[in-house]
Amino acid sequence: MRHLIPSYIRVPVIFFAIAGLIEYFVDSGDQPAFIEQPIILLFLVLVLLVLIGIEGIVSSMDNILFQSLDEKGKERYLASRTKAPQFEKVNALYSKLVGKHKPIEEESEIILDHNYDGIKELDNNLPPWWVYSFYISIVFAVIYMVRYHVLNADDQFVEYEIEYAEANAAIEEYKKTAKGLVDFNTVELLTETADLNAGQKVFEANCVACHKADGGGGIGPNLTDNHWILGGGIKNVFKTISEGGRDGKGMVSWKSELKPLQMAQVASYVLSFQGTTPAEPKAAEGDIWVEEGAVNTNTEATQDNSDTTTEEVTEAVENVVSNN
Repeated sequence: MRHLIPSYIRVPVIFFAIAGLIEYFVDSGDQPAFIEQPIILLFLVLVLLVLIGIEGIVSSMDNILFQSLDEKGKERYLASRTKAPQFEKVNALYSKLVGKHKPIEEESEIILDHNYDGIKELDNNLPPWWVYSFYISIVFAVIYMVRYHVLNADDQFVEYEIEYAEANAAIEEYKKTAKGLVDFNTVELLTETADLNAGQKVFEANCVACHKADGGGGIGPNLTDNHWILGGGIKNVFKTISEGGRDGKGMVSWKSELKPLQMAQVASYVLSFQGTTPAEPKAAEGDIWVEEGAVNTNTEATQDNSDTTTEEVTEAVENVVSNN
């Protein structure tokens, strides 16, 4: 089989097959792998040299063995080199699909009376592949008509809308679990040790100068009390880190320096200061922040107490009236 494919075709095919496999398995982003990692380019050059060297060595050995043969052996060798492989099944299938046509010498038997400026028409049979394709198209057309025009199945526009909605739902679901795609509307408090450790590194590298290592506050506010200038909670803290603080005197925006995941991690780490006691706490600034859930709980409790008090007062009045 090797003798049927020349080396100038065999070598490039093998080379580009290896290069394609490398490109498929090596993650190089938007650039080709051999540009992103120059060592891959060196490897491909070595592969090409090895392939050329193998071809040269095999050809040389082939020539040496040929020269060592006697005359009859050379004749047998040359005959085997020129012998073409027989693909009997493929040839039979090809003949069946193409069909049989009259040879040129016998075309006079099937020529029709039609004559258009000297151009005559032959009554040849249609190729079987064409006939089969025509029958298949008829069956397909009937099925298509019944499905979409009789049974009113979803057409391509409805299918597109369904797939579009499913894709959007999948994206939103992915965003819920993809930490790197969060914003201040979707961010959630991170509690895993790895996230808090990563947030601590970001805090120590960028925030210690203003808030101190223990969160007690310096130029920036105290992070350990329950007072917040721009609101507490993970969403507000994330937004403050991302968009910056008050104009002219607040913290700068960090969204160009930190990734969304890093901002979520450092925001979660900042909230871990709540309730701790720093060495030199700065005076409280801003308003007391209470989570919405806590507000609702307190409100419900207050409402319950009010209802109870009202009932007790009503009952006491009724008792006094009845005693009198």
